[in-house]
Amino acid sequence: MSSSNTRLLVLYTGGTIGMQQGPSGLLPASGFEERLRTRQALETEALPDWHFRELSPPLDSADMTQANWLEMAAAVRRGVEDGGCDAVLVLHGTDTLAYSAAALSFLLLGLGVPVVLTGAMLPAGAEGSDAWPNLFGAMRAVQRGVPTGVHLYFNGALLHGARVTKLRSDAFDAFDCLPRRRNAAPAVPLPVALDHRAVRRPVPLAVLPLHPGVRAETLDALVDSGIRGLLLECYGSGTGPSGDVRLLDALRRAHARGVVLAAISQCPAGHIDFEVYATGSALRDAGLVSGGGMTREAALGKLFALLGAGLSQAEVEHWFVRDLCGEMAGP
Repeated sequence: MSSSNTRLLVLYTGGTIGMQQGPSGLLPASGFEERLRTRQALETEALPDWHFRELSPPLDSADMTQANWLEMAAAVRRGVEDGGCDAVLVLHGTDTLAYSAAALSFLLLGLGVPVVLTGAMLPAGAEGSDAWPNLFGAMRAVQRGVPTGVHLYFNGALLHGARVTKLRSDAFDAFDCLPRRRNAAPAVPLPVALDHRAVRRPVPLAVLPLHPGVRAETLDALVDSGIRGLLLECYGSGTGPSGDVRLLDALRRAHARGVVLAAISQCPAGHIDFEVYATGSALRDAGLVSGGGMTREAALGKLFALLGAGLSQAEVEHWFVRDLCGEMAGP
């Protein structure tokens, strides 16, 4: 049963929700639209009118890349601007669902319609699967009314796309938004360079968790590989081995070469405050900028959106520490 109140684009990218058994295990499969329409015929509650688009080939989300993020964003924009859709539902694998939700949050700034991502821990059709409850639950959430911006719907909950993370690999309540300190200044107004129409390109990035014994040579090797942004996962509120002069020198060299050095906390509900400890101040003075209470997924997606738009190192550092879509501010 459907309703004409909302015109919805269902964008299928692959993932467990549509997988079928292959000789070596579950594989992404095409043809999900027919399965969806067959199953919808059994539904009794109203659903939005929708049309379907499949990105080819459908992917296991473990294979997602920045190019796929750009392809998804372009498909969403076409559905809205050319197809007349006023909402988009993205079907996606769970392994990198939170990464894609975060990336799309920054790639679709100012789009003006709700974009909801969902997936499943078990394939549609499997006994006890969460696929249809997640998919039709997301549709009904859209039908009731979802704010503009990017969201993730999973296990009955609508979650902020730039705050969510995957916490479990073997349970239906796999995703959540952990409480973090979010008090950054808002970016008002948003610069034109960050609008959803801005041209973006893939950009080499890296993530480095600090750990006892981390070596300056590791950091140098990452920089020598050509990265333009490095996300450092610091201890606690933004500390690290500041007594390691070689490591601090490596950070200064990286910054001098134009690499954006961004910091987040390794703590699941942590935030960066470089002013608390002298070790944090030393990292800040070496060129790191604070990601506040951002998740790894949000910080990486934000770096990609900023650097991919062609902004300079200084411009990226300016906008990275400001809230663009609720990732760093709000309740």
